[in-house]
Amino acid sequence: MSSRQPDLLRDVGASLHRPLADRMRPRSLEEFAGQQHIVGPGKPLRRALEAGHLHSLILWGPPGTGKTTLARLIASRADADFIALSAVLAGVKDIREAVSRAQAARAERGRRTVLFLDEVHRFNKSQQDTFLPFVEDGTLTFIGATTENPSFEVVSALLSRARVYVLKSLTVADIVAVLTRALDDAEVGLAAQNLVVEPAALELIAQAADGDARRALGMVEIAADLAPERDGKRHIGMHEAQEVASGVRRRFDKGGEQFYDQISALHKAVRGTDPDAALYWFARMIDGGCDPLYVARRVVRMATEDIGLADPRGLQVAREAWEVYERLGSPEGELAIATAVVYLACAPKSNAVYVALAEARADVEQYGTLDVPLRFRNAPTKLMKGLGYGDGYQYAHDAPGGYVRGERYLPDELPDRRYYRPVPRGLEIRIADALARLRGEAVADASAEPPQGKP
Repeated sequence: MSSRQPDLLRDVGASLHRPLADRMRPRSLEEFAGQQHIVGPGKPLRRALEAGHLHSLILWGPPGTGKTTLARLIASRADADFIALSAVLAGVKDIREAVSRAQAARAERGRRTVLFLDEVHRFNKSQQDTFLPFVEDGTLTFIGATTENPSFEVVSALLSRARVYVLKSLTVADIVAVLTRALDDAEVGLAAQNLVVEPAALELIAQAADGDARRALGMVEIAADLAPERDGKRHIGMHEAQEVASGVRRRFDKGGEQFYDQISALHKAVRGTDPDAALYWFARMIDGGCDPLYVARRVVRMATEDIGLADPRGLQVAREAWEVYERLGSPEGELAIATAVVYLACAPKSNAVYVALAEARADVEQYGTLDVPLRFRNAPTKLMKGLGYGDGYQYAHDAPGGYVRGERYLPDELPDRRYYRPVPRGLEIRIADALARLRGEAVADASAEPPQGKP
């Protein structure tokens, strides 16, 4: 391990004025919590570092999983200069200054430079393009950290030159280990405070941290300040743990990937007829601070996309839940949305209208502006009548049963199209039967599923 490492990772002399989470940054990969799938013995990143192969990379994972710390450890292990910038605060000028420092370090001391860019997804394309040439020529080794999917947020040219490592949320056991190390560390941790911590209290804090080690260390630090003194020691019990854990929300990045992952899971649970999973994901979103009206709007979408005419009441229930929430707000209105979620999850499913509309739109795009057949055109003027508008039109209400047998209302160029194919579930069984009788067709076997698929 490089002799420069302690300076890079810790400044013990100033540690008392820094947050505990910053003071407790691991000094080696052995101290690093979690992420054994990439830094454990024999794993890809570990092998590369042990072999001295420093390469550009992107660390993608939730907050508090060690992205910044890992970047520092990588630079330290490689004995490279480390320049840290935040995409929230830095601009092109800061990038150019970092490049100048890296060029000087290589020319004057023969040292490599790691440029660590936190929140890299906050940089736009032109900003990312600024340092790309210097990554290509080896002036900089780039390490980016992001909570968002790099496939969407990092330009393809940069993404192709950096390996992506996915960091996972820390387990409760991982976080308990981090907290235990902080409590036992006399150098920069809390050992000097003579703390006695109940195991159950430590477990509660670890659970409340929701996979975020930084959050957990912050809560323990606050709990230590609140801890009452008895017999010369300060005690952190369940009361203190509950105090610091109260009001802590689970991770929920509105507008970020987790947000859309959860609403996707809710939608798929409803589609999959799993009311329990649907309720769980709804509760997760509400717990995370999601606007219930957003969920209400998505529930209406579920009713039209996945239930459709198999149970038309689904749309009514969804719409009424939306209205109820607008009238009552939280928490009472949330129950109405939950009711709609359960109803739709249990309802018979049909995407027949969804598929039909997509197929109709595809024909519109493919065939362009086809003429309306003359017999279906209104003829309010003599000129129009003289041109044949309305000739041959049969008024359906005057026909037996209110149906003109054999008539087709599509453009003449599309005489045989069938977009809407009812599924053999719910009300659509009866709809299919009625259409078949009117058309003089044999009633389809209700056990036979029509070809369906989400376009």
